[in-house]
Amino acid sequence: MIEYIYASLLLYKSGKEINEDNLKRVLEAAGIEVDEVKVKSLVAALKNIDIAKVLEQALAAPVAAAPVAAPTAPAEEEKKEEEAAEEEEEEKEVVSEEELAEGLGALFG
Repeated sequence: MIEYIYASLLLYKSGKEINEDNLKRVLEAAGIEVDEVKVKSLVAALKNIDIAKVLEQALAAPVAAAPVAAPTAPAEEEKKEEEAAEEEEEEKEVVSEEELAEGLGALFG
């Protein structure tokens, strides 16, 4: 379904009307087998949505702050910070690779 949303955003960005025919053309041009039900439901869902406003809100969404930990002994705190930094770095690497794979998979089927 994500490719249908990407196609809708492409139509929006190019100033074209988001309708069933235009959406089908974009999907077919990308080599995607079109599902009529998905096209109809997406077009119907987007009729009442201000895409510009949604995109603006998505870009302006604040990032949640990390919770503050209670004070501990300096040596113990430093050790915990190092461990947390290592774990966070490992998580970033894993998430980044997974996100990359998902993004490429969505783009290239």
